[in-house]
Amino acid sequence: MAKSIMIQGAGSNVGKSMVVAGLARALHLRGMRVRPFKPQNMSNNAAVTVDGGEIGRAQALQALAACADPVVDMNPVLLKPESDVGAQVIVHGKRFATLKARDYAKVKPTLLQATLDSFNRLAQDADIVLVEGAGSPAEINLRAGDIANMGFAQAADVPVVLVGDIDRGGVIAQCVGTHAVLPPHDRDRIKAFAINKFRGDPSLFDDGLEEIVQRTGWPSLGVVPWFADAWKLPAEDIMDIASTQGGAFKVAVPRLNRIANFDDLDPLSSDPNITVEIVEAGRPLPGDAQLVLIPGSKSTIADLAHFRTQGWDVDLQAHVRRGGHVLGLCGGYQMLGREIIDEDGIEGQKGRFDGLGLLDVVTHMGPQKTLRRETARYIKTGEAVEGYEIHIGETLGPDCEQAWLDIQGRPEGAASANGRVRGTYMHGLFSSNAFRAAYLAELGAAASNLDYSADVDATLDALAAHLERHLDIDLLLDLSH
Repeated sequence: MAKSIMIQGAGSNVGKSMVVAGLARALHLRGMRVRPFKPQNMSNNAAVTVDGGEIGRAQALQALAACADPVVDMNPVLLKPESDVGAQVIVHGKRFATLKARDYAKVKPTLLQATLDSFNRLAQDADIVLVEGAGSPAEINLRAGDIANMGFAQAADVPVVLVGDIDRGGVIAQCVGTHAVLPPHDRDRIKAFAINKFRGDPSLFDDGLEEIVQRTGWPSLGVVPWFADAWKLPAEDIMDIASTQGGAFKVAVPRLNRIANFDDLDPLSSDPNITVEIVEAGRPLPGDAQLVLIPGSKSTIADLAHFRTQGWDVDLQAHVRRGGHVLGLCGGYQMLGREIIDEDGIEGQKGRFDGLGLLDVVTHMGPQKTLRRETARYIKTGEAVEGYEIHIGETLGPDCEQAWLDIQGRPEGAASANGRVRGTYMHGLFSSNAFRAAYLAELGAAASNLDYSADVDATLDALAAHLERHLDIDLLLDLSH
C-alpha cells in the first residue's frame, strides 16, 4: 500500500487544490507514482473521467499534474449545488440522489465506506496518495459523520498537514484557533502546518511562524510565496474566475447563478489576443463584445430566468442585430432554443419554458445523464477537437441541420441560418489550439501562438519548482505513512 498525507485548510479557499497539484507534479518529477484523492468535493465544475464518470475539476488537474489518467476513485463523492439548499450527489462518478443539505447530513455517514474503498484502490497502484480536505476541520459543528476532513483522516489513518492563507489576514488565528477548537484525537492527527499565498519577503513572517509553532507544537513546513501564474491553471471555484484584459477581441460571459464547467473559459482567458469580460448580475452585456458566450449551467431553467431578470435577453437581441456572434455551451445551448420542456420536473418545477429563441431547436429534459469524452471534427475547416459531454436533456430541431461539429459520423450542435448563433453540448472546445484559432479567426480575432495544454503543463512544472523551493517536501514525505 502507498504512503499518504492529507492537506487540510485552516479555512476555505486557502489554496489546498493548488498545493496538492504542485506537490503531485513535484513528487512525480522525483520519480514517484502519485495519485490525488479528495473524499468529498463540492463543485459544479466537473470533469469526465476515462472510466465514464465525473469528478471535481481540481482532481482532474491534480491527475494531470501526477501524469495519471483521471478516474472516479480520485473523488468518490461530488456535490453539485442545484439551489441554495440542495445539491445533486454524485457517488463513484454517477448520480446517487438530489438532496437538501439536511437530508445529505443524514446520508453522509453511509458514504464513508465508498470513500475508503476508492482510497484503498488508488493506494494499490501508487507510491503516495495526496489527499485533499474540504473547507476546514475547524468547522466542528460538522464533525459528526464527517467524510471530508478529520472523519476520513481518522478512518483511513492518514496524517494531516494544515495550510493557512496569509493573504486574507489573520493566519496566526487560523492555525492557532484550529488547534484550540479541535478535540485532542483530531488535533494529534495534524503533524505540521504551512503558510500559503505570502506576498513580499517570507522572512518577514519568521516571528509569526515561531508563534504558531510555540502555541500548537506543530512543526512548520515553510511559507509559500504568492504564485503569480496560478491564474493559468483551471479554477474549480466560481469565485476564482474573473475578467482578463488581453487583445481587442472581446468575449462577454454572463455570470450565471449556477454556472458549470466554466473551464471552457480558461483557454480564452490565456490567449493574449482575447479579452474575456465576466458580466456580473446587474450590469448589461457590453456593446463592444464581438462574441457573447453563454456557459454551462447546473440549473438551466433557473439560470434562464435569471438571465431574463438581468435584462440580458434584451441585450443579446441587440448584440445579434448589430451583427455580433453568440455561442451557447451545454446549458447555454439549451437556453438559446425556442423552448425547454421538463415534463418530469428534473430541474424542479414541471412545465414548458420559453427559451431565448435564437436557435430553432427544442430541448427535452430527461433523467438520463450523458457523460463521455469525445474527439470531434470542426466541419467547416476539418480541425480535430478534443472535449467532453456532461448534460441531461436532448436538443433537436431544424437548426441541428446546420451542425458544425462531427463526432465520429454523428452531427453535433446547431447554428442559425446566418451562422452567427451556434450551440453545442461539447465542452473543452477551446483547449484544441487549431480549432480555437480557426473559429476565432472567422469572428475576426487575430491569431495567437498559444499552445494551451503545453502552457498548463509548463505552469504545473513551475508550481512544482515553486513548492520545492519554499516547502520542506522531504519532511512532508517523512511525515506521511
